[in-house]
Amino acid sequence: MAWFDGFESGLHPVGDVELFARTGGDRSKPALLLLHGYPQTHAMWHRVARELAADFALVIPDLRGYGDSTKPLPAATPELDHAQHSKRAMAADLAALMRSLGHERFAVVGHDRGGRVAHRLALDHPERVARLAVIDIVPTLDMYESTDMRFASWYYHWFFLIQPAPLPERMIGADPSFYLRWCLGGLASPGLGFVEPEALAEYERCFGRADTIHASCEDYRASASIDLEHDRASRAAGAKVACEMLVLWGTRGVIGRLYEPLDLWRAQCAATVEGEALAAGHFIPEELPDDTVTRLRTFLGR
Repeated sequence: MAWFDGFESGLHPVGDVELFARTGGDRSKPALLLLHGYPQTHAMWHRVARELAADFALVIPDLRGYGDSTKPLPAATPELDHAQHSKRAMAADLAALMRSLGHERFAVVGHDRGGRVAHRLALDHPERVARLAVIDIVPTLDMYESTDMRFASWYYHWFFLIQPAPLPERMIGADPSFYLRWCLGGLASPGLGFVEPEALAEYERCFGRADTIHASCEDYRASASIDLEHDRASRAAGAKVACEMLVLWGTRGVIGRLYEPLDLWRAQCAATVEGEALAAGHFIPEELPDDTVTRLRTFLGR
């Protein structure tokens, strides 16, 4: 099947940014929003999307700062406030995008950074999110507050990318393709064989841009600063995810080695939380697309 055959693509204005998104599937069926992670784009969902297209009205965007979506200009004082790249800002983008496409209520699936945006989307817009699935993450606040040598070693990029600009930007920018491939082939994933050639070409095209490198660093800087403020405030207010959740993680990944994903998510959700480990590293939708589709279809189709 051709690359995203049958899907429409384009830029959608939402607030102060434009989001690139693919839309397709059966528009008479429930809406499903698929969110990508770092250092990827919407293209990571290619194989999953083709299988789910008959069951859902699919919306597959590039998050702000990634792919062909807007890269916000650096803030006047970026070392003090990374709000332009907060998960709250990204979640607001997506709530507006879905409304502009006629979807008032929808399910969300997020991998990696997209899972963190999906979590905030469910907290800030509970009336909009019908079901939530997160892939290979546990809550950001729990991860930072339990940091130890193992976590800092395996997820070194959480601490490298948050260094003040332009240090990581200059270092990654010296050879973006090398760094991209290093990230994709690490995190307990089996080399690069799981990435479709079209997807890898898309990642390299987008990630090699200086503005994308900066924006993706800002994404992580926000997670280590303003996102933690938002998360602490939500917990202090007793806010929890209101809808049912599915949690998937890889048997070879860091999440399953260091945490109890179901316990941590149940503590942050007022509804039922289910999930399991799959025989994969970090990039589960690309490593195990068929298993991912089966699990999502079962959870979302109830």
